[in-house]
Amino acid sequence: MATTAPSGVRGGHSPVDIPPMTHRQIMEALSGLLLGMFVAILSSTVVTNALPQIIGDLGGGQSAYTWVVTATLLSMTATTPLWGKLADLFSKKLLVQISLLIYAAGSVLAGLAQSTEALIACRVIQGVGVGGLSALAQIIMAAMISPRERGRYSGYLGATFALATVGGPLLGGVITDTEWLGWRWCFLVGVPFSLIALFVLQKTLSLPVVKRPVKIDWTGAFLVSAAVSLLLIWVTFAGDRYAWLSWQTAAMIGGALAFGLAFVYVESRASEPIIPLRLFRNRTITLASLASLFVGVSMFAGTVFFSQYFQLARGESPTMSGVMTFPMIGGLFLSSTLSGQLITRTGRWKSWLVSGGALVTAGLALLGTIRYDTDYWLVALHMTVLGLGLGMVMQNLVLCVQNQVAPQDLGAASSVVTFFRSLGGAIGVSALGAILSTRITHHVETGIADLGPRGAGLGEGGTAGGGIPDLTVVPEPMRTVLEGAYGHGVADVFFYSAPFALVALVLMIFIKEVALKNHQTPDPVARKS
Repeated sequence: MATTAPSGVRGGHSPVDIPPMTHRQIMEALSGLLLGMFVAILSSTVVTNALPQIIGDLGGGQSAYTWVVTATLLSMTATTPLWGKLADLFSKKLLVQISLLIYAAGSVLAGLAQSTEALIACRVIQGVGVGGLSALAQIIMAAMISPRERGRYSGYLGATFALATVGGPLLGGVITDTEWLGWRWCFLVGVPFSLIALFVLQKTLSLPVVKRPVKIDWTGAFLVSAAVSLLLIWVTFAGDRYAWLSWQTAAMIGGALAFGLAFVYVESRASEPIIPLRLFRNRTITLASLASLFVGVSMFAGTVFFSQYFQLARGESPTMSGVMTFPMIGGLFLSSTLSGQLITRTGRWKSWLVSGGALVTAGLALLGTIRYDTDYWLVALHMTVLGLGLGMVMQNLVLCVQNQVAPQDLGAASSVVTFFRSLGGAIGVSALGAILSTRITHHVETGIADLGPRGAGLGEGGTAGGGIPDLTVVPEPMRTVLEGAYGHGVADVFFYSAPFALVALVLMIFIKEVALKNHQTPDPVARKS
């Protein structure tokens, strides 16, 4: 039986009954989908512990360090709404396969890059593929599984996220520490995984394809990409290459606002908008999207900057840097799988969402107190709190939105939440990276001043111009100054992230809980692919 579309969501298509998939069929299809999702997450996490060496070998500084991460997030963010819209119009199976091929091509090129500029450009290509994988994983899962059952399977997605998040840095560390491999294999290692996922999806995934006229809003896609790009370029270089209050800031913010307003104007008149503005008449979608924006800052801050803390503040190897993040990933794995199972059993999700937001806020605030010499058991405890919170929040924000929309808007609505989360992450990594560079310089200057006469002539210990220092060749007492600066600087980043998590928590409190449906809403007239 067809269901009536919720308020603010378009209906009007004649549905057909599509037999529900069995648990075995779902798990077979999910095997390739989860492998593809694993690849998407791996692309970001596998390089985190290798970044200090990568940037050092290619001669980059802190801004290049940040942009190697941000470039992927930028293209991922800008293309996510487009992938979501394409999923409402074309074969979801074909699209996820295309995104895997784009990711593989970008990975090969990144592995061959000879400069930070070339590497950043290749990471942009990777990000286009990752944007497709991230958006389509949620969309395909929603197309296969009813909202009530989706909590259970979302737990598997959360577990995959945890595995890739913990396995990526560890794998990247081992690759970097293995002389006959080297850091280039951090990019190449994802290629065979993507090809295996491509083959598995071809064999196991069969989904309905909507049959209706296709018209892509390319103007909207360009405008949203331009707005996001200008915003990210501004927050990356503000405070470094130009002042926060400067004509460059005014020009970039003004340009981003102009592109944003033009995007809203175009979307309000497009027959097939990238982001249907009518979706935001639904309070749940609006609040969940805004909460995802602020959660994105917290999520990526917790995965990007730990490598600098453990390697540059505590002197650990890339491999051990990955091992030492286990507590955060263990918490994420536990809470995502457990909350998914219990949500399926009860149909209730809001208490998990709010509890997760509270834990993320507390975890970031606690991590804001760490220093280079803080006992590891205490750092591990703080990381566990953050991981528990992220596991409860990430998938459930998408789930509560998917429970509110009609089938023809499933792709667009799911990608909206993913888009805002990626946007928050991209802006967060860029802005926090700029803040980290400034704070490290401040703490180095303070540390040198505290040395008194011994600090005279020590300079900035290799941090001038935002460079990444090689602590193995830095003599005492400068090494201790640098370790203290990086420990305090990374802690400052976590501390500044906590208010964003608090805003997300407040937004989630106001989301109205609607019990998850026990059935899957049938799609419009469709054929199998």
